[in-house]
Amino acid sequence: MDDFLLRAILAGLGVAVLSGPLGCLVIWRHMAFFGATLAHSALLGIALGLLLDVNLTLGLIAVSAAIAVLLVSAEGRRGIATDTLLSILSHSALAAGLIALAFVQGVRVDLMGYLFGDILAVGPGDVALIGAVAALGLGALAFLWRPLLRIAVHEEMAAVEGVPVVAVRIAFMVLLAVVVAIALKVVGILLVTALLVIPAAAARRFATTPETMAAFAAVIGAVAVLGGIGASFVYDLPAGAAIVCVAALVFVAAMAVPGARALRRGRGV
Repeated sequence: MDDFLLRAILAGLGVAVLSGPLGCLVIWRHMAFFGATLAHSALLGIALGLLLDVNLTLGLIAVSAAIAVLLVSAEGRRGIATDTLLSILSHSALAAGLIALAFVQGVRVDLMGYLFGDILAVGPGDVALIGAVAALGLGALAFLWRPLLRIAVHEEMAAVEGVPVVAVRIAFMVLLAVVVAIALKVVGILLVTALLVIPAAAARRFATTPETMAAFAAVIGAVAVLGGIGASFVYDLPAGAAIVCVAALVFVAAMAVPGARALRRGRGV
């Protein structure tokens, strides 16, 4: 197997095993639009990274985390609905990113690679970074899992029971921001939300507990990565788009399976 193909597989699997469980929480908390907002803000992180001559991944993570914290602090304000706030943040960050890119001098920016991903071009450093983030992210998610589930079931009740709701929400959103930042290498800005949502939605068809749904989502994400990279290599397709299409096909197949058991409301989430 060629080195570039092996690096692509390792990077894709690293993203899949972390985005699967996080995607379940995104679905349970109806936060798909929040994932899209983080993805759109990524362009601003890229532009600032180029302007300040810092690591682009660090720029992505910093901007995405700032957007996440800003959203938590602004949520609940009177007169501003959450979907309206997300729309404002999403498009403002995207526009600011495009303007900032206009000030970048002497650097050729591959917008297509950022918009749609370029997993076949990941280097050894990218693989190491994704692996480290995946390991640390899974550890953080395991630590936050029970409080996050309690908040997903009933936020007010969780607060009464002593769960530090605001701190847990900020930690979750920052973790989600980090995953979005590293997933851009795999599927790009425009498709990153699909990698979070589609495997989790397919897994929900079969799972009976939150934990099994998270495991199924990770497995489905891994299958999508392997299938998409394979299709890209054989048929010369865009890798990021192929990964999302494979995930969508798995979702359609899951919906067609008769008698599949879905995670019920009231049994966890």
